[in-house]
Amino acid sequence: MYKVLIVDDHKLMCDSLENALTSTGNFTVIGKLANALNVEMFCVKMPPDLIFMDICTEGKASGLDAIKTIMKKYPDIKIIAMSGFDEITYAPRAKEAGAQAFIPKSESLDFFIKAACGVLLGNIYFPETKTLKLPKGEVSLTPREMEILRLLCKPMSNKEIEVALGISEGTVKFHKANMLAKTGFVNSQDLAFYVINNGLINPIY
Repeated sequence: MYKVLIVDDHKLMCDSLENALTSTGNFTVIGKLANALNVEMFCVKMPPDLIFMDICTEGKASGLDAIKTIMKKYPDIKIIAMSGFDEITYAPRAKEAGAQAFIPKSESLDFFIKAACGVLLGNIYFPETKTLKLPKGEVSLTPREMEILRLLCKPMSNKEIEVALGISEGTVKFHKANMLAKTGFVNSQDLAFYVINNGLINPIY
């Protein structure tokens, strides 16, 4: 039986996922946590084979940060990131952090089980890269442009982005100019406000 840890601050989601997993006879849920900050301590005492990790957890604790921490210390643990928000950066950031899959919570429980079995066999599951849905239509940004846009939403200045990403301020300005040309916005503040207001980027997580 595979040992599973569920990290999610929504009780209904935790209970539904636990029931679906245990009903297969192949999984046993050894813990359910509401806060991603407690995952590392749990793994010290009772390391699971698989973790279902919500991106946004109790107390604004980031599941993405927890994934990075667990992957550094416990590289053999498999992690499936999940979220109920239609945020365009979560899946690629979860992959970069070391997760083996990202599943929107809108997926069926059958798909969660399928992904769990697949991940434990070495498969990965990530949705296609999303585009920005803007008034002028859908726009594709490069991974670096998306990263800079996310930092602009925090908000961070050009200098702060330069330090955070280890690039020159001129490079930051170059990418910002490209983003504005693609999206049709006059300035980066208006673009950042639009993506935050429409739930495309969550500046907290």
